[in-house]
Amino acid sequence: MKNKLIFVDIDGTICTIAKGLDYETAEPIRENIEKVNKLYEAGNNIVYWTARGAVTGIDWTLATRTQLERWGAKHHELLMNDKPHYDLLICDKTKRIEEI
Repeated sequence: MKNKLIFVDIDGTICTIAKGLDYETAEPIRENIEKVNKLYEAGNNIVYWTARGAVTGIDWTLATRTQLERWGAKHHELLMNDKPHYDLLICDKTKRIEEI
């Protein structure tokens, strides 16, 4: 999987689901962060893409950047405020973190 563009969700993927949509309460899932970091280290382009604030309208960009840095989540880009809030994504290219 060299030189792939990989989009990675944040909540429920590399950290716990925030209580009451307060993303400051999210805790890192170290094992999953390490999986993504290995993809980064293998030369892939990692983009964290989150719907944080899509429902509430709150801008969580600064808090999210701080968390990713504190957690050691290696990435090339963080995309916020444009991911739709959805209940199910059906796509031929998706994988759950457990499959990596």
